[in-house]
Amino acid sequence: MFLARGRRDGRVRVAQDGTSSLGHLVESVGVPLTEVGALVVGGRPEPPSYRPGTGDTVDVLAVRRPQRVDAHGAVAFVLDVHLGTLARRLRLLGVDAAYRNDRDDDELIEQANAEHRVLLTRDRGLLRRRTLWSGAYVRGSRPDEQLADVLDRFAPPLSPWTRCVACNGLLAPVAKEEVEHLLRPGTRRTYDTFVRCRSCGRPYWRGAHGRHLETIVDRARG
Repeated sequence: MFLARGRRDGRVRVAQDGTSSLGHLVESVGVPLTEVGALVVGGRPEPPSYRPGTGDTVDVLAVRRPQRVDAHGAVAFVLDVHLGTLARRLRLLGVDAAYRNDRDDDELIEQANAEHRVLLTRDRGLLRRRTLWSGAYVRGSRPDEQLADVLDRFAPPLSPWTRCVACNGLLAPVAKEEVEHLLRPGTRRTYDTFVRCRSCGRPYWRGAHGRHLETIVDRARG
């Protein structure tokens, strides 16, 4: 899927100068190394630092799914500025998803590295940055396709309704009296059960939009 049209139905011939690494040559045809599960040369697995020779045939294998980030299966993400809806849906499912719409590329990489988060993006150039600790290309142009791809690739533990979709903070039950001053009159009259974000203080309740959100949660659990 990363190769240019016209190059997807057979072998790709790549010129080698005797000094370029295999990883460099793979990325030169459009495949970020974050999307490579293994590089096999003549039946032998080789690292990206391998120096290929004339006539070498290389099989570039995809990342195996589910991809484990650590031994316990825990995973946290940071998303680039174009994936705001995906970030909110991951948070709805209780997945740790950092996101701000004012982060530049260097700030995203710095946060991913400092907090050991997988950087989710559709920017292949960003994934090729050598300083990036871990990243993943998000497949699909629509949020439901993107969410399905991330869940399939990483299989993160789900804990719906436990995170703030606005700031990623954790939610906790709260007495109605403590948030009444934040509610509109209609909400105060209609609802009695609330939770509140421990970080930003935003209150939540199961309102009229709840059915749509429950559909997203049910589909993800399925």
